[in-house]
Amino acid sequence: MRVLVPVDGSAPSDDALAYALEQFSTDDIVTLYVMDPVDGTTAWGPGSVDDWLSAAEERSETVLENATEVAAAAGVEIETESTVGRPSKAIVEHAEERDIDHIVIGSHGRAGISRVLLGSVAETVVRRAHVPVTVVRPT
Repeated sequence: MRVLVPVDGSAPSDDALAYALEQFSTDDIVTLYVMDPVDGTTAWGPGSVDDWLSAAEERSETVLENATEVAAAAGVEIETESTVGRPSKAIVEHAEERDIDHIVIGSHGRAGISRVLLGSVAETVVRRAHVPVTVVRPT
């Protein structure tokens, strides 16, 4: 079985990874970092696309390296991937394109008003995914 775990460096995504490592340790686990160009923190201007992409790729590397270290500490080898796009859409598409059998996602990665305005990524993934989705809530 192939299990997809979206990671973004937030506590909920860390909880989801820990859960997946515990529950699916004998399966293939793939972590995915989505670089969101419309995350609400980007000020666009001349040259900003290259600056944003560079910063997003650096953040992606950091988050995925951390996920690999956490998995290694649990004795599990994982795959890491990243993509650019809107998180919920990218997660669902990635699952379809990569023959994913199950998605494990944190209950939320955003906080405050942006979560209310943009909606829950986990909720959208649950509604749109064509595979089972486990939503991990904070303990």
